[in-house]
Amino acid sequence: MSTALLIAGYGDIGQRVARLALATGQTVAALVRSHEKATALAADGIRPILGDLDDATLPVSELHPAGTTILYTIPPPGGGEYDTRLRVFLGSIEPGSEPAQFVYLSTTGVYGDQQGALVNEATPTQATTSRARRRLDAEKLLLAWGENRGVKIVILRVAGIYGANRLPLNRLREGAPVLRSEESPYSNRIHADDLARLCLAAAEQGEDGEIINICDGETSTMTDYFNAVADVFALPRPPQVTMAEAKECMPPLLLSYFSESRRLDNRRMRERLGITLLYPDLASGLAACLKEYV
Repeated sequence: MSTALLIAGYGDIGQRVARLALATGQTVAALVRSHEKATALAADGIRPILGDLDDATLPVSELHPAGTTILYTIPPPGGGEYDTRLRVFLGSIEPGSEPAQFVYLSTTGVYGDQQGALVNEATPTQATTSRARRRLDAEKLLLAWGENRGVKIVILRVAGIYGANRLPLNRLREGAPVLRSEESPYSNRIHADDLARLCLAAAEQGEDGEIINICDGETSTMTDYFNAVADVFALPRPPQVTMAEAKECMPPLLLSYFSESRRLDNRRMRERLGITLLYPDLASGLAACLKEYV
């Protein structure tokens, strides 16, 4: 694996990966949009790269990714069927300055509703929401680009990410409803700290063109998840509503998550990436989250 890491998308996961990479002696650069963030990055020993992927007329002139490992965590824009941000990013990489490898964080949403069936990487995609179709577009675009430019591409299809700063505590405090247990779909999760470790492992262990499902292997329902968070943080469990009622009172994005059911097979992740999860189940992960609040 390259000792130079370039992170596109310096949000929660990007920051966790950067800390791990710096601790192992890698040099780290990160793409940010503002001078304020750039200044903060430099103070942390990270080379800032200024660029706005929402401006298709301007390439990212400071990218210089030759020989690096790129970790791309930036979500597609909010509308349309295509990932225009990834197109701007790839268009900024001049011929001859290709990275050694490119790890892309996708979503298990590309599988669509599998009606609770077990899903592995060979399962045909059936992206039904526009956000999932944009992710699938990004996957196909990147694989074709990598083949054309001779760059190793590894795609991580990531399940629901949770961590101390990513929990639905406000929704629970507001008493917002969830789907009743009998109708709640199967879902899958991964703790943010484990995801960060898996990102680095994918760069080192992943093979060119490989797609890997990322989850902790424990399957439960969305309602189980909300109830578990409520119990650990001593909050009232959320009220439950029928799907018919949910369509009237839930935000569209949350409703879309309650409308897809699948159980992820993470065998490839376990066998290929060689990482022992810090939090192999929700109980251990939430216990760690609680400690960050005490």
